[in-house]
Amino acid sequence: MPLILVTNDDGGGSRGIRLLTKAQCPVGDVYVVAPQREQSAVGHALTLHRPLKFEKSNHRTYLINGTPTDCIILGVNRLLPQKPDLIVSGINNGGNMGDDITYSGTVAAAIEGTLLGIPSIAISFAGDLQGRRISLRLQEAVRFARRLSKRVLKKGLPPDTLLNVNIPDAPKIRGVRITRQGKRVYDNSIQEILDPRGRKHYWIGGGAPMWESGEDTDFEAVQKGYISVTPIHLDLTNYKAMKQIKEMWRM
Repeated sequence: MPLILVTNDDGGGSRGIRLLTKAQCPVGDVYVVAPQREQSAVGHALTLHRPLKFEKSNHRTYLINGTPTDCIILGVNRLLPQKPDLIVSGINNGGNMGDDITYSGTVAAAIEGTLLGIPSIAISFAGDLQGRRISLRLQEAVRFARRLSKRVLKKGLPPDTLLNVNIPDAPKIRGVRITRQGKRVYDNSIQEILDPRGRKHYWIGGGAPMWESGEDTDFEAVQKGYISVTPIHLDLTNYKAMKQIKEMWRM
């Protein structure tokens, strides 16, 4: 059977990773290498200033005192018996769409897997997984994660490309759409607060997310009740701008 590495950024004890692990078990031999505690919004960070340690909670589950990227590197190069055939990251508590993917530790784990030449998927639930009973929509999310893993194992992915999946928190999922990365419009998301002594502090976040409209974007698909599957390519070069930049230097 194929070997599947499961990780996330919400921590190894989160509900999302338990659901994802359950979804992958019929597909292959599943190993979990995940952060000990929540690492949301750490992006593609590496831990370089201290040693990394792990706890082995069972013979196929490792909890690392580091980031999701750390987990992939240690899992692939040291902890797993062989190189995995597939990496699946999630199920994230909350969506990872548009510009937010640059902050996401869940997506970063799939990026690191792709850099290592392993087909990788990031899966997020655009709602709140905490305190929710296993509803029909979550059962469908689990089924889709299993179906997608089987398809990627069979067909593979294009070079330097991962799949970023967002599942809507909708009463009924209407289908699947292949989408592009949307664009977030930022509001005043920095909150200014005072401590008991009147000193100012700042808290990033808390603003209501807004998005540019677009029929084929990840946000638009999720908003309309579709599962969004966005191919993310790791080559960030703006090829259209290369000619313009070269001309600038001829001045």
